[in-house]
Amino acid sequence: MPTLPESFADLFTPQKRAFAYLALVLKDGSPQVTPVWFDWDGTHLIINTARGRVKDRALQRRARVALAISDPADPYRYIQVQGRVAEETEAGAREMIDQLSQKYEGRPYPWYRGETRVTYKIQPEKFQPEK
Repeated sequence: MPTLPESFADLFTPQKRAFAYLALVLKDGSPQVTPVWFDWDGTHLIINTARGRVKDRALQRRARVALAISDPADPYRYIQVQGRVAEETEAGAREMIDQLSQKYEGRPYPWYRGETRVTYKIQPEKFQPEK
């Protein structure tokens, strides 16, 4: 497992509201990039979505992903991450979206409308820092 460079570890903390830009390959082979909220457990990047959304369908089809995480204070300072889905679960996913919303919005997730939430844990295979 690769090591997160210490000089970029601040981007992975709860105090830094950095967005991850998740790159996926769609069913027709075309690329898609989506900004996502994320958490870091020291081993995995953790993202959350609703069942049936484009991210969910793409992640179920292909477990390999790439992400770019930029510093909100300096967007030219960023790190790229390549990895693969290590775990997918609905257990605790509703609580996870509230936790992420608290980090990014300062309140529980306000758009929940009875959807089924799912959490994906992404195992980094490569970190590539920029700047």
